[in-house]
Amino acid sequence: MLKVLSVIGTRPEAIKMCPLIKEMEKNTSIQSVVCLTGQHREMLNQVIDIFKTNVNYNLDIMQPRQSLTMITSCILQKIESVYINEKPDLVLVHGDTTTSFVAALAAFYQKIPIGHVEAGLRTYDKYSPFPEEMNRQMTDNLADLYFAPTGESKANLLKKIIPILLLWSQGIQLLMH
Repeated sequence: MLKVLSVIGTRPEAIKMCPLIKEMEKNTSIQSVVCLTGQHREMLNQVIDIFKTNVNYNLDIMQPRQSLTMITSCILQKIESVYINEKPDLVLVHGDTTTSFVAALAAFYQKIPIGHVEAGLRTYDKYSPFPEEMNRQMTDNLADLYFAPTGESKANLLKKIIPILLLWSQGIQLLMH
């Protein structure tokens, strides 16, 4: 059985990841594990509730007036024990959030393969949007599987000569088989 640990921190991530998680839950050859970081606590919980998503871990990192450094270090410290405890075969992250980048970095530190959902989107301006553009690029650099949503995203990844590239539909099919 393939154990896939999905990490979600924000409402936009949840909106796009919850349907994928629900599909993985239907597949008897996949054990789906969900970890919330709580980067956006209330907004995230609303979406999790709407989709009735089973949550295995909630790192609950949200603090008043937290900086990007605080978010980064808190996720990095707290998620390590989740990875050690679960020993997933794959960590799935989505998009361009600090949660996605840090979850990918922590998975890299544990030598766990990383799948990046919505990989390859680019503005080519590292400060716009900030910090999202660099979060996405760094996550792509750490990832092993790339779920590119568009032909342009695929082309952006190929420009960097990323060796393993899966289009969105192909990647979902891989996870479902």
